[in-house]
Amino acid sequence: MPKDIVHNTERPPIVVIMGHIDHGKSTLLDYIRKSNIVETEAGGITQHISAYEVIHKDPSGKEKRVTFLDTPGHAAFQGMRSRGARVADIAILVVSAEDGVKAQTLEAYGAIKAAKIPYIVAINKIDKPNADVDRTKQSLAEAEIFLEGWGGDIPWAAISAKSGQGVPDLLDTLLLVAELESLVGDTTKPGEGVVIESNMDPKRGISATVVVTDGTFRKGHFAVAEDAYAPLRAIENFLGKPMESATFSSPVRIVGWSAIPKVGSIVSMLATKREAEQQISLSRSRPKAVEGPVEEEGVRVIPIVLKTDVVGTLEALEHEIGKLSHERVRLKIVGKGVGTVTEADIKILIGSDRPLVITFNTKADSQAEALSMQYDIPIHSFNIIYKLTEWLEEEMRTQAPKQKMEEALGEVRVIRFFSTQKDQHVVGGKVESGKICVGDRIKIVRRGQEIGTGEVIELQVQKIKTKEVSEEGECGMMIESKHAVAERDTLIPFRIVEK
Repeated sequence: MPKDIVHNTERPPIVVIMGHIDHGKSTLLDYIRKSNIVETEAGGITQHISAYEVIHKDPSGKEKRVTFLDTPGHAAFQGMRSRGARVADIAILVVSAEDGVKAQTLEAYGAIKAAKIPYIVAINKIDKPNADVDRTKQSLAEAEIFLEGWGGDIPWAAISAKSGQGVPDLLDTLLLVAELESLVGDTTKPGEGVVIESNMDPKRGISATVVVTDGTFRKGHFAVAEDAYAPLRAIENFLGKPMESATFSSPVRIVGWSAIPKVGSIVSMLATKREAEQQISLSRSRPKAVEGPVEEEGVRVIPIVLKTDVVGTLEALEHEIGKLSHERVRLKIVGKGVGTVTEADIKILIGSDRPLVITFNTKADSQAEALSMQYDIPIHSFNIIYKLTEWLEEEMRTQAPKQKMEEALGEVRVIRFFSTQKDQHVVGGKVESGKICVGDRIKIVRRGQEIGTGEVIELQVQKIKTKEVSEEGECGMMIESKHAVAERDTLIPFRIVEK
């Protein structure tokens, strides 16, 4: 192709910030955006645009644009990747200088590796009294994340997301990595992008946040994401301002979708409604796998309706719920969606045994609340993911079917045989551990093998009747059993308990 019609130009990097929930991801993003919207993980951004553009001057003083993604976590990121979407060019892995590598750090690292994108490590909270950067580097090395200067080539920066210390250095490093990646795009192509968030707006209808990965989206055309489409009547930037067009790396909000597009869906721009409908028809004709837990005998299945404010959170929660396990309980999401809980959601659960309605950053409408009270189906609301999963783990333990189990109460060694009359055996013994009581059921063990069971009819200590004998005590016993009791047998008193 002649050089004069090559349209590839440098494009800004798209960056995802990942790591442990408490290590400062939101605080870092907040500082980078030079605002105070996010104070905590739960505080939340007032608008669910989920991506932000910032301007940072490189060391030469040239202004560079960077797009940051604000996803619910590595689960949502993996959900995007599972649909074939490469939405991020670079990742920042945030690790606390106080705590070092945690389980969620490793999960985030795994998602970054699976996406095959370059990454930078941000060692955060260096302003804290217990911060130890070298110890954190050692923790990273033990997880096979080898930083520059520590046997590897992974770039890193020591920062305080709270005060901003070291953040400019982190952004300089980020721009250097982006330059090495040689990121380019073609503005003349029809727009392509990835859905990173979608939700139902009561006033405006269905909206989705799309990060443009190539080409240009223009008003008057149609956006298609799997089996959903939207006429491009309104395109907004991340500040909510209208745009005539949007090109690569820009996060935009598109309003007026025919259905809620899935997070991670690849978006394409088509010229006409007919072309959009043809593409949707093709998408719908593809077979879709149906997943769900296999019901097993003795295992309780808890039906769940899950409603969230946005699709990204819904998929992140599905991922987290899918990781919860209990040997006698299975969780089954029988209904899910974005928006308020409605009567239809409650009706799905009518007749189920102890079902759960779980909401995240959303509520139930008045009809749903009335129906839930009528059928005793409680609605549980959350706004922090790990609080929801902790509660659900406890609910699984509470709802688990009880199992009858034998609990040993002690161990008695038979040291003398006195007499047998019918099924009653009089012996002498010593309590080796625990205790033995009148009325206890016992197991009779001979040379390590259980030969039968019986019941303690009477106990005596120095020919005086007693109700129980504790460890190290010697006693006379009358045992009722169809099996003979002999010297050197072991008697194990037990009870049946439910656990």
